[in-house]
Amino acid sequence: MDLPSYYITTPIYYVNDVPHIGHAYTTLACDAMARFKRLDGYQVLFLTGTDEHGQKVETAANDRGLAPQEFTDQVSQNFRDLLPILNVSNDDFIRTTEKRHRVSAQTIWQKLMNNGHIYLDKYSGWYSLRDETYFTETELIDGNAPTGAPVEWVEEESYFFDLSAWQEPLLDFYKKNPDFIAPRSRRNEVISFVNSGLRDLSISRTSFNWGITVPNNPEHIMYVWLDALTNYITAADFPEENAPKYKQFWPADLHMVGKDILRFHAIYWPAFLMAAELELPKRVFAHGWWTNEGAKISKSIGNVIDPIELIKTFGLDQVRYFLLREVPFGNDGDFSQQSMIARINSDLSNDLGNLCQRVLSFVYKNGDKKIPQPANKLPDDQKLLRDAQGLITALRKHFDSQEFHLALEKIWTVIGAANRYIDTQAPWTLKKSDPVRMNTVLYTLIEVLRYLAITTQPVIPTSANIMLDQLNVPANERSFKYLTSAYKIKPGKKIEKPLPIFPRFVIDAP
Repeated sequence: MDLPSYYITTPIYYVNDVPHIGHAYTTLACDAMARFKRLDGYQVLFLTGTDEHGQKVETAANDRGLAPQEFTDQVSQNFRDLLPILNVSNDDFIRTTEKRHRVSAQTIWQKLMNNGHIYLDKYSGWYSLRDETYFTETELIDGNAPTGAPVEWVEEESYFFDLSAWQEPLLDFYKKNPDFIAPRSRRNEVISFVNSGLRDLSISRTSFNWGITVPNNPEHIMYVWLDALTNYITAADFPEENAPKYKQFWPADLHMVGKDILRFHAIYWPAFLMAAELELPKRVFAHGWWTNEGAKISKSIGNVIDPIELIKTFGLDQVRYFLLREVPFGNDGDFSQQSMIARINSDLSNDLGNLCQRVLSFVYKNGDKKIPQPANKLPDDQKLLRDAQGLITALRKHFDSQEFHLALEKIWTVIGAANRYIDTQAPWTLKKSDPVRMNTVLYTLIEVLRYLAITTQPVIPTSANIMLDQLNVPANERSFKYLTSAYKIKPGKKIEKPLPIFPRFVIDAP
């Protein structure tokens, strides 16, 4: 039986800098999404990588006395090295300096040219090196780009893409595909921008050399965004449109991006694809930015958050959980050490970790180290089990909408109910008064823990699998199709002595 397919991408990260919390945030959100879909029976293609061309990279390489290729080899590796540290399950890592990508980018250029959407002219206007973007006079704010980046006046021969011709087709596409851009506030911004009028886009440069050359005119270098965006189809084996991978995975299901690059993904990219007569991706989601203890993150201030240091301090799954739970995905968020510690100690240690430890320790000590045999279930038992069994339906809805915080809230609602249940049922009292009832209560809790461990795997994969190991759930019974009573834990199974999964975080006294 053919599995349904799901193709998800991070933006490819620009290699003129080291990875920071923003890169980790996007990548972790994609990883949670990819893991969820795999557990739900999908064949997943999860892509990340690095964008390595452009004047900004050439300048950064020159500043360090390196050839651009040598520089990009070093910096791209920093992004690749971050993936195992974050426990990211990507299927491919693309670099725009690879041969497969050069072929893909030049093919899409040729398609645009053959279809009559590229012409040669002269460009005169304001250009921001930092943003790799052209701006009109009216877009400048106090003589700078809207991002605050400095601009320079550029005059050079350039190829243009007839973006202005795609205003109405784009607006029509947004209308027919209301979920294409998310969240809704970003969708409104894009539609407003397109409605205000689109100008043809300069898509080549002659003033530097580091990039993919224009077919049949090597004096021109392809505009870095046309080059970069094409990576998403390169990884699906474009230009081989009959390749099994392309047929299976394109169009992409989700491009995850930061809000600062939404225009390129929601306007330029669909226009390029329409003009090349290729299918458009199904959804672009633009997430927000993080501040640090209330302050904007800036290298000059020195408050950049290093994800590796964060993990060393707080733990990997703790960081993964915090980033996806703390803020509604799509909104801006503030990182604070106090909030991080509160999430670790309250949600992970007290709520989930303590629940698991209490139940399994009690079973280990009082049940001959075996899963107990339940008797007839009472309404309280049945309600808690129904809540756990109903989780997956709600989680599918929230993950498909990228509402990770709501998905985790749903899971923690069941964790809260399980903690109240154990306090109310008091198995330590039942041990003397009604051991048969005690076994039913403990078995109910163990089954609920199984549901919780399976459903938390996308966000806290290592910890969830430790829980499943402690429950002695077979490795091949941990996907979502096992979230039914048909696969409930068999009474009499041996368990090992449980160890704490989420230790409390204590700040060392000075």
